[in-house]
Amino acid sequence: MSEQVTPIRRIAGTAVPVRGDDIDTDRIVPARFLKEVTFDNMGEYAFYDARRSEDGSLNDHPFNHYTGANVLVVNENFGCGSSREHAPQALMRWGIEAVVGESFAEIFADNCTSLGVPTVTLPADDVEWIQDRVEEDPDVAVEVDVEDEEVRVGDRTFKADVDPQEREMLLQGIWDTTALMRSNMDLVEEVYERLPYTSGYEE
Repeated sequence: MSEQVTPIRRIAGTAVPVRGDDIDTDRIVPARFLKEVTFDNMGEYAFYDARRSEDGSLNDHPFNHYTGANVLVVNENFGCGSSREHAPQALMRWGIEAVVGESFAEIFADNCTSLGVPTVTLPADDVEWIQDRVEEDPDVAVEVDVEDEEVRVGDRTFKADVDPQEREMLLQGIWDTTALMRSNMDLVEEVYERLPYTSGYEE
């Protein structure tokens, strides 16, 4: 049996609310940081400009105050704009393990899935209620249940939507395609040997 990535069924912790529609990937990670050779420092650049005033000092952006939160709560069309995978990398490396929102740009959601970060959708009124609740009590318990498609905040439960393909990949632990290939190298080599354009190739 091939080795699988750890399945992701539930994410529990606290939340950070970031309000606003159409927050694009350039706002999540400014373009000048894309020249980094690796993703190692991306967490430092999450919302880098949005978190700072004109004089460079830190402002009241939620990412400056909700340190330690692991669930991001956003509004409509989050992650729109360019398809850069640096955006979900930055959020993940800042500490985000799940994103709850009204809607997501498709490529952004796909990139999150490939990192094992669920993107879960709720109606606008529910998202606003959660954002209000978290702002009232930053320590309120938040749980994102991928398996049951629910979001729990304190003693209240919301019925959520998870894309069926994303849900299957997360629950089966097949969201990291690179890890899957590495764990099935015998099969990869077998396919490689059968390909007509690899015959006679020597490294």
